[in-house]
Order: sequence, then C-alpha cells, then structure tokens
Amino acid sequence: MGKLVLYGLDPSPPVRACLLTLKALNLPYEYKVVNLMAKEHLSEEYLKKNPQHTVPTLEDDGHFIWDSHAIIAYLVSKYGKDDSLYPKDLLKRAVVDQRMYFEAGVLFQGGLRNITAPLLFRNRTQISQHQIDAIVESYGFLESFLKDYKYMAGDHLTIADLSIVTTVTSLVAFAEIDASKFPKLSAWLKSMESLPYYEEANGAGAKQLVAMVKSKNFTIVP
Repeated sequence: MGKLVLYGLDPSPPVRACLLTLKALNLPYEYKVVNLMAKEHLSEEYLKKNPQHTVPTLEDDGHFIWDSHAIIAYLVSKYGKDDSLYPKDLLKRAVVDQRMYFEAGVLFQGGLRNITAPLLFRNRTQISQHQIDAIVESYGFLESFLKDYKYMAGDHLTIADLSIVTTVTSLVAFAEIDASKFPKLSAWLKSMESLPYYEEANGAGAKQLVAMVKSKNFTIVP
C-alpha cells in the first residue's frame, strides 16, 4: 500500500471521523497538524493539495482526497479486509450513505458549523434558541434511526457511526443529550465510547472543541 498522510487537527469532527476509520482499519499513517487559527490551510503548499483549503485532506501515495465522507468511504473500499464498515450490498450501502448525508447536511453543516464558525472565527457570541432547538430535533431523528438497530445503519458498526459520533460529541457543547428522551441515542453513544481506539481518535479532540466553544461564553437569545 502507498504511504497514507492525514492532514488535519484534533478538534475538527471531520478529521476525527478519518482518525476513527484509520484506527478501525488498523492502518499505519502519518498525521500532520494543520493549524487553522494560524491560517496554515491557506498556504500555497496546502492549496496545491486541496484547493478548497479544508480539513481533513488525505494523501495516498501522492494522490489527494478531501471531505471526510469521501475519505472514509475510500479507505474502507481500498483497504478494508471486508465490507462490514461500508457494505457492498447496494441497499445496505444506501442506508449508510443516507446516514452520512444526514450528518453532512443536517448535523454538521446545518447544525454545528453554522454555530461554531461565527463563534470561533468571527467572535459572535449570541446563538439563537432556534439553532438549539434544531440540534435537539436532530437528536430525535438519530433516535428514530436507532429504532430497530444497535448502530446507525444496522446491527454492526459502519462508517456512518464513525462519522456521526464526531459531530454528536461536538454538538453536546450546545445541547446535552437527555437520556430520558433519547435512550437509544444515549446507549449508542456509550457503545461508541467503548471502542478501544475511541478516546484517542475522537474523545480527546471532542473535549478540546467543547472547551474552545465554552470559553467563548456564548449566550442563547430568542
């Protein structure tokens, strides 16, 4: 296999999704930190790798891929010993894809990024109650996904779980998960936390992001 290099930083949920997948596949890789606060992602060198200047970016033997969903699907498809993390069966794969599209559009972009980007990069410290309500609503959708399953897309772990858990454990900075309202989501989260590589690949970075968010002393307004 070619040399794998992941460019990113631990507080980023999409980067953590890639770290979780690399660990789940037991793949050797080099990790290069890209400091967004120092605008290293806008350097000429980084723009050559990823003109969209986002993290994560994966380098595989001189080829570059960005967007965490594309990266984790690629890693499993190319290096997985089997297809359990990303099924080849089209119906099963469609469920995994739907969950990841939900995470990308609703949980991350529609929920987390729309709050954290102004908070962290533009010093806006007011968050609307509507945004908080939308996060709680998204927890309800996740609860429904788990109605008949232990994991987000079936009875075993997939990249949908590895992607979703990174954003959920970041959203708790704004809205804690009420176990009485969302018992299946709470149980799923505990099962994810029991993964042997969870803390290294996601837990520590999630705590960093939550601490960064809370340090802004934001207020919730009507």
